[in-house]
Amino acid sequence: MVIFLSKVKIQALFLAVTLAGCAVVAPNLPAITDEPTGSRYNGRFVWHDLLTTTPEASRKFYGELFGWEFENPGLNLGFGSDGSYMLIRHNGRLIGGMVDANTMNRDENISQWVSVMSVEDINTAAERVIADGGEILTPPTDVGSRGTLAVATGPDGALFALVQTKDGDPAESEPANNSWLWNELWTDDVDQAAEFYEGVAGLSVHDREVEELESTYRMLMAGDKPRAGILTMPFEGERPVWVSYIRVEDPAAITARVSELGGKVYVEVQDRAIGGQAAMIAGPSGAGVALQTWPLN
Repeated sequence: MVIFLSKVKIQALFLAVTLAGCAVVAPNLPAITDEPTGSRYNGRFVWHDLLTTTPEASRKFYGELFGWEFENPGLNLGFGSDGSYMLIRHNGRLIGGMVDANTMNRDENISQWVSVMSVEDINTAAERVIADGGEILTPPTDVGSRGTLAVATGPDGALFALVQTKDGDPAESEPANNSWLWNELWTDDVDQAAEFYEGVAGLSVHDREVEELESTYRMLMAGDKPRAGILTMPFEGERPVWVSYIRVEDPAAITARVSELGGKVYVEVQDRAIGGQAAMIAGPSGAGVALQTWPLN
């Protein structure tokens, strides 16, 4: 089961897409919220971008499954015409973006979801990435209303993005059904990854003992607020990756519709050792995302 992109593909993808590397001037990306708080929350994942080779089918897929709405801000990212980037809303609230990967004229399928982590000082965070064994693929770059953006990998090669928002992050709130719930790093070295993100985002580590797991479920915390989880890669032969979860009330009802909408169920609904039920699906382009019930008990 090949769910994720190789590092080589990811590097080429982000150098071109995230900062419009072929453009002379970096794009003016819209802010990630209509109601900025003026505050930044270190280590919190505040945005998700979908890169897809099937934008129209993807709009239908996520719109039908989760009620998401797609908005054209009329951007030209430097490699395509207006409409190559769209905003995604849920119940009127901005939750992510979608890039038409066809405008990049690449032979391979580069579709995937990308998680973006907020930091208070992106230059300091980028320096820590390098010092602690990661790699900066695209250095901190001003992208207008969104703020300053950088693309990085951890020591294990798992890709993520950093953002220092211009006017602040969205307010923290209970995740709504059919919206983003959680982000989890699947890696081959949990200890190394935990130490890395402690340094980069100023997070602390909390271990949760789960009898059914062969290893500890590790959580990254900002004070008493959980920011992300880390666990040993559950699939043999896959590269370390950040996985994004959508909160759903009935994952079986979602997976039952995936095929008819052009997607694929990678992992059927099952009980998770840490609690709740989960599944993994992909949209029409093959970009994978996880489903999770909440609360866990």
